[in-house]
Amino acid sequence: MINLAINPTAFVLGPFNVKWYGIIMAAAIVVAAWMAISEGKKRQIIPDDFVDLLLWAVPIGYIGARIYYVIFEWSYYSQHPNEIIAIWNGGIAIYGGLIAGAIVLLVFCYKRFLPPFLMLDIITPGVMAAQIIGRWGNFVNQEAHGGPTTLHFLQELHLPEFIIQQMKINGVYYQPTFLYESVLNLIGLIIILSLRHRKHLFKQGEIFMLYLMWYSAVRFFVEGLRTDSLYIFGTIRVSQALSVILFIITLALFIYRRVKIKPKWYLDGSGLKYPYTRD
Repeated sequence: MINLAINPTAFVLGPFNVKWYGIIMAAAIVVAAWMAISEGKKRQIIPDDFVDLLLWAVPIGYIGARIYYVIFEWSYYSQHPNEIIAIWNGGIAIYGGLIAGAIVLLVFCYKRFLPPFLMLDIITPGVMAAQIIGRWGNFVNQEAHGGPTTLHFLQELHLPEFIIQQMKINGVYYQPTFLYESVLNLIGLIIILSLRHRKHLFKQGEIFMLYLMWYSAVRFFVEGLRTDSLYIFGTIRVSQALSVILFIITLALFIYRRVKIKPKWYLDGSGLKYPYTRD
């Protein structure tokens, strides 16, 4: 059988090895920005707001993803503090990035007089697309995979040969959990994109909440198959515990807002004219 495993280095530029992971993540960010800007115009949010938000949210999101990972691996990093900032060696957690990004968005919306729930709704599909694309960076790096499996099992999934070969690491085949998460999130994205412009379906904030519940369910399933999980108390997978908490809180908030607050419809947009002012 021909070895079709992918080299993590896309090309060499002088002293720099340009990695596929970086290229894929850059593409994911561009797609997310384009989707947010395109939808934002329809909801009365100018493109500059999304560009400015991106400039803050991306670096701080990566910092948050790293801090989250280091916290739950503190037993190691407390003994190797010089490696805490060595993000180039791997070790980020998407939940940490999402939390940091959400905090940035809330502060940004307050400073710019923007409705935060509407902004979350607008950027949500782009974030999902970025996650879908970004998982292929893990694929190239042969990381974030599941436990050992067999060649027969992977062939039974009717996977392309290049995926099967990339899942062979040190002579052992592994579950392509990156693919499970990517495909399941793609299904969720298709559902959201097909429904979000239907009249009187989503209140502002509910597209974001649907995403949270969808991703929590997907991550709970996928995390149970992975071999690189972060743990608390030595037995509880952090991402699974957080997924359950997020799902329950989001569902409760969804119901509460519908019954008690009755926010504006998503399609009503911001109702703002630039420059924005706070009522």
